[in-house]
Amino acid sequence: MITSLQNDRVKLVRALQSSGRSRRKENRVVLEGVRLVGDAFAAGTIPDFLFYTQDITAESQRLLAMLQERHIPYLEVSAEVMTHMADTQTPQGILAVVALPELEIPKSINIALILDGVADPGNLGTILRTAAAASVDGVFLAPGCVDPFNPKVLRSGMGAHFRLPIVRLNWNDISQRLGKLPIYLADADGDKRYHEVDWTQPSALIIGGEARGAEMEARQRANAIISIPMGNAAESLNAAVATGVILFEMRRQRESSS
Repeated sequence: MITSLQNDRVKLVRALQSSGRSRRKENRVVLEGVRLVGDAFAAGTIPDFLFYTQDITAESQRLLAMLQERHIPYLEVSAEVMTHMADTQTPQGILAVVALPELEIPKSINIALILDGVADPGNLGTILRTAAAASVDGVFLAPGCVDPFNPKVLRSGMGAHFRLPIVRLNWNDISQRLGKLPIYLADADGDKRYHEVDWTQPSALIIGGEARGAEMEARQRANAIISIPMGNAAESLNAAVATGVILFEMRRQRESSS
């Protein structure tokens, strides 16, 4: 059992948890909890190594047994060490170090999601989870977005990072990658309602940040601005909620036309 906080692997995990620079340098990320580790494993991601404590659940023990069959190094640690490494207040007793997922966005895009200045980790993770469920081909993170591999984003994403291509690009590169794809910007002051768009055609959607919405450069790239009608004098929706409303209208239209 590892009991020292000075163990090299323990220090690596702590650095990956706390620093985006460390994650990019090592090309590694930490996954906490049986659900996240299991989702990554099911998607074909093989951990470099795994830490666990004695008091893990039966579900965690089953996952550990599967990983043992693949000869993945697994190391028992004390509760104190696990608490030191974990980003959560109440660790589940299992975490793994894996390579950063690098899924490629397909050359032919049907649905692209562009996020501009989404800074809240919980919102970004929820948006990624929603995008994966709505069969988005890829997510483009424009400048100003939080690190998609921030521990809170990973937890909120619920495994979406291993099923959904995610890239960070500047606006010129995003425009070049999208080509002539029509781009719609979601905004409370949009002059076209979101369900009036023909989403059966290949298209891209821009969702702006929580505080100020989309920046001017995003607005300049958009071909049209769309809105979600609301009642009771509500001014706007949470960025993650608005994303879900529009993406599943896309999915509804596409399923209805097939």
